[in-house]
Amino acid sequence: MHARHDPAAGASPTIGFDDFLRVDIRVGTIVEAQPFPEARWPAYKLIIDFGPVIGIKCSSAQITDHYALADLPGMQVAAVVNFPPRQIGPVKSEVLTLGFPDAAGKVVLVQPTTPVPNGGRLF
Repeated sequence: MHARHDPAAGASPTIGFDDFLRVDIRVGTIVEAQPFPEARWPAYKLIIDFGPVIGIKCSSAQITDHYALADLPGMQVAAVVNFPPRQIGPVKSEVLTLGFPDAAGKVVLVQPTTPVPNGGRLF
């Protein structure tokens, strides 16, 4: 799951607070990161622990420019956990790992600045 960023696009239309609440964004810890050579664009397969309620989920993430595989386990990330799973080649991506584009358009992960419990919801 990946949304291409258009830096020239204006702000999105206004939504209500209830719309925001429907998007379930949680924090999880990457427990495993694997190469994903079958992906259309360079990506990793991430296994992320979202705690006892959400559990362990898989995600495909196009983060190869800023992150080495060995550095990812133990890192906390934010992800949308209530999108339907999406098949990306042989991988079923169950969550959308969130990031912002840097000046070159490469993904920088959204991370808490202090460790927080897995499964915590963004508010």
